[in-house]
Amino acid sequence: MRSDQDIKDSVFRDLQEKASPVSYSPSEQLALACRMLAEEGHWANGLAGQITARGEAPGTYLTLKFGIGADEAVPGSFILVDDDLQPLDGVSLPNPATRFHLWVYRHHPAVNCIVHTHPASVSALAMTGQPLAIACMDATPFYENCGHLEEWPGLPITNDEGRIISQALGDRNALLLAHHGLLTAGRTVAEATTLAIWMEQAAGMQLRAAAAGTIRPVPGHLARESRDFLLKPQITDMTFQYFARRALRADPACLAG
Repeated sequence: MRSDQDIKDSVFRDLQEKASPVSYSPSEQLALACRMLAEEGHWANGLAGQITARGEAPGTYLTLKFGIGADEAVPGSFILVDDDLQPLDGVSLPNPATRFHLWVYRHHPAVNCIVHTHPASVSALAMTGQPLAIACMDATPFYENCGHLEEWPGLPITNDEGRIISQALGDRNALLLAHHGLLTAGRTVAEATTLAIWMEQAAGMQLRAAAAGTIRPVPGHLARESRDFLLKPQITDMTFQYFARRALRADPACLAG
């Protein structure tokens, strides 16, 4: 009989050798990310929320044009801005609240995509002053990986909010923003988007569990092992591709235009 470590090693090898990476273009990935986040309730309140990704040229970033909803985004809905949030085409309008993303990119070179949204469960949790609880397997990607900005710095359209949020994120992939919402920062669009979906789901479970009784955290050594597995790029890629297929089934034309 194989040992537990042999089984784990075999699983990791299979992931590396057999899992298919995301093959969509950057703008296609962003459009799909918007569609899946909208479907999961992340943009239910209209235009509040942003998704960005680094552009090919240093100091450039792809972002959704202001005024376009996530549920109607297509690849052509994204524009390039510079590191002062100025549109490179000279005419398009980016969401001014995207400015704080630029601070995260400047101070976190491994980050290539940022999601910021106000989904219902995360927003409700952000109103309580409590951090995200790591109390079930599905929340373990956030073990020692989700900061908590306990005071709202105000409308995030100036440099001050960017400094505060970037510092609060630290070397983590996620941030619960008091009185506000969530931020996830990933090495890829797939990672940042998947983490945003998982974070809203984890917050929802936490709120339901708190109503039922005492929340029991996952032991640290088990949470750490689960986090490291679920954050493997093959896992976040496959999760992203699953939600992408759902988005394409709902609107086969979402990658047109």
